[in-house]
Amino acid sequence: EKVTIVYRRSKLEMPAREAEYHHAVQEGINFQFLTNPVEFLGDNGGDLKEMKVIKMRLGEPDAKGKPRPIPIKGSEFSIETDMAIIAIGTMANRILINTISELKLNSWGYIDTDKSGHTNIPDIFAGGDIVTGSATVISAMGTGRVAADAIDDYISSTHSRT
Repeated sequence: EKVTIVYRRSKLEMPAREAEYHHAVQEGINFQFLTNPVEFLGDNGGDLKEMKVIKMRLGEPDAKGKPRPIPIKGSEFSIETDMAIIAIGTMANRILINTISELKLNSWGYIDTDKSGHTNIPDIFAGGDIVTGSATVISAMGTGRVAADAIDDYISSTHSRT
């Protein structure tokens, strides 16, 4: 198995401490900096097969002072993949919550899960800051890994029944 983190800015802008980055690398995680997902493609059976991405360059700073990532025209390429976990921000996305009104949140507004990252909805899992609130990258990786293992178990058991 191979895990790659795709990040639209450079390592310098990544919101992680150097020790966290090195720990992730030691765990075998690859980083694809200055790259942004554009599209996810699957096969006729609905299984994810490929992530189309585009290379980025850093432009002028945004309102928070971070260099703004700008797509580089003509730099698109594909990464073969069978699973994607989208990790953006630390709060539950309001669109997600408004679309899936039955998704249970805890009293702090984070997604409520069991120890494996399973939500109250059978096919939906969550891990990282969206479950625990802002924490270290290592903590987010830990809960994310638990959720990823649970997702793998869930998919394996679902596919073995069909």
